[in-house]
Parts: sequence; structure tokens; C-alpha cells
Amino acid sequence: MSLEPFASSGALSMGIELELQIVSRYNYDLMPCAPDLLRLLDGARLPGAITPEMTESMIELSTGICRDYDDALAQLGEIRDALVHAAERLDVGLAGGGTHPFQHWAQQRIFDKPRFHQLSELYGYLSKQFTVFGQHVHLGCPDANTALYTLHCISRYIPHFIALSASSPYVQGEDTGFHSARLNSVFAFPLSGRAPFVLDWDDFLRYFEKMTATGVVKSMKDFYWDIRPKPEYGTIEVRVMDTPLTITKAARIAAYIQTLGRWMQVERPFQPQEDDYLVYTFNRFQACRFGFDGTFIDPATREHRTLREDVLRTLVRLEDHAIALKSDGALRALLTDVGGHGNDAQWIRETYARERHLPEVVRQQSLRWMQRETSPA
Repeated sequence: MSLEPFASSGALSMGIELELQIVSRYNYDLMPCAPDLLRLLDGARLPGAITPEMTESMIELSTGICRDYDDALAQLGEIRDALVHAAERLDVGLAGGGTHPFQHWAQQRIFDKPRFHQLSELYGYLSKQFTVFGQHVHLGCPDANTALYTLHCISRYIPHFIALSASSPYVQGEDTGFHSARLNSVFAFPLSGRAPFVLDWDDFLRYFEKMTATGVVKSMKDFYWDIRPKPEYGTIEVRVMDTPLTITKAARIAAYIQTLGRWMQVERPFQPQEDDYLVYTFNRFQACRFGFDGTFIDPATREHRTLREDVLRTLVRLEDHAIALKSDGALRALLTDVGGHGNDAQWIRETYARERHLPEVVRQQSLRWMQRETSPA
């Protein structure tokens, strides 16, 4: 099977996907209501789409093509409002967060769709354990080689995206000690991890042909890489983020990825090499486990610093590019989070420390997602 040609897309355009929790308003456990939500939303005119995910207690929203932060936030808001209206008709809640804090995977139902049933047959219980919730961001690239260059440059910032979005400290009622425990479920899949180090699209096509010849993969969807090319869209897709607790945080993180992409594509500040990945798994683990307090090893200089320090210096470095993209307000808000407010995992832990009741934590998560936010940035 051959790979699609790399499509033409607007350089640095964005698309955002968010997987959401559907929760009962009685006990705030997960509810298998995705089929009912989709029926209510059938035919709705939206700037993007609402689609099923692996199990019936999940729902995914996706924007259309977004020019910038303001456009992304507006599209997310319109889709969120439609979802909230449908959820209220069913008397269920919606929530962000990378994991539901106390659901049990064995109780989940696979959504009735051929691909999901095929995956369930292949991966067994891992399919139900994949009831975790992530944010994916597509970034437009002008051509295939630029896409591969951008992918490998942005890979060094994967720990940033993990720490900024982390919102999954609890799994099946227990504090895991991780800021992002969700990624431990993703890592269990055999085709997860990093993309192969190739910078030429012809070389990537040869790699893809070898993989399809083995029968292991049939399409790019079979790769669960942290970042993967999406040639049919003309994008790269960053896949490591937990679903944030608000659409504003989701749009800010997307704006950060877009701004990094502009830096890479305009200035070409790095020459990627295979050795950049020597510290990749270590840095990624540190971000999952410790968030901003994790250790970050610079892949070029081997310098050790905290992830907080590296995120802060990068956000400052990007100021001119953020101004050009009109995302400087969004990135300043991220600076505040990194410098003091912390990530959503910290908010979830603090809420539990105050309430001592995980269903109440989920109730408050649901309120945060479903209520309109007042902050424009």
C-alpha cells in the first residue's frame, strides 16, 4: 500500500483535536453516551467535527483549519457550546483531563465501529485501557521535506508540551505520582514512541513501504508516534498532550506549537541529527513524572536544567514570532502558568486535597469545561 502524496496546506495553519470525558451527573463516573450525543449532533453546522473514539464514554471534537490563536479559540468555543447543549439535553457532563480519576477500564464499551472492533481484537484489554483523553495539534507545512525537518526539530520540545498539558495524576482512584499518567497507556502500544530519523520524503516513503511490506501497518493511523506526518492534510501532528481542563489552555498550547513551528521554518535554528534522540526518552519521562520540576537535558549541549527553566527561556526566545502570529498574549499566559500557577495536574491534586472526594473533583472539572470562560487570553 502506498502513502498518499503530501498535500498542499497553508504553512503554519493549525487544527486541534480534543478527546473528552462523558460523565454522569449522578456519580461523575464515565457514562457510555457517545452514540446518543452523536445522534443529537447529527447535521449540526460546525466549523469542525464531532466524532466517536475508542470507547463509548469518549467523544472527540476537532476544529477546521485555524489561522491563529484567536481563530482556534473561536472554533473551539463554537464546537464546545454545541457539545454542551447536547450534553445538557441528555443530563450528562463533559470534562477535560487526560485520565478519568476513578473509572475502571473493564467497565468500558468499545464503540460500534469496524476500526475500533479491529483494534480491540488486535490489542485486547489495551483497547479498553485506552480510555484516556488527549489533545492533538496539526501544524501546516509547505512541503514534505519541511514537514520532516520541523518534526525532528520540534521533537526536542515534546517534554514542554507534556508538562504544559499534564492533567492525569489519578488512575483508578489512586494518585500515580505522575503529572501525566495517560502517556503510560499510550507507551504500551507497539508502534508508539518517536518517528524514525529521516529528513528526506523519498527516504520516508521507502521506510513506509518496508513497514507495509511486513504487514504490520496499513496506513499512517497505525503509527502512534509522539509526532507523525499526515501527508493527506499537509501537516505534522503532535500527539503527546493530555486534554487540558479548558479550551483556552488547549488553544494556548496549540499557539505555542504554531510559534515554535514558525521559528523552525523561518530561521532554521537547528540541524537535526540522530544523536538528538539520545536523551529523548529520559526527557519525556521526566516531564510525565515531575512536570515542570523534571530534569531537562539539552540534546545539543548536554546541559542539565529544570524543565521549568527550559520552557521559560524558550517562551522568551519566541517573542518576536509570537507577535508576528498574534499569539503573544497566549504565550504570556503560559509564562504565568509555568512561573507560578502550575499545570492542570497540580489543580486536580489541589482540588482533591481540599475536597477529599474524587467525584467532587470530576464535578468541578466538568464545570470548568462546560462553563464559558471570561479570560480572552
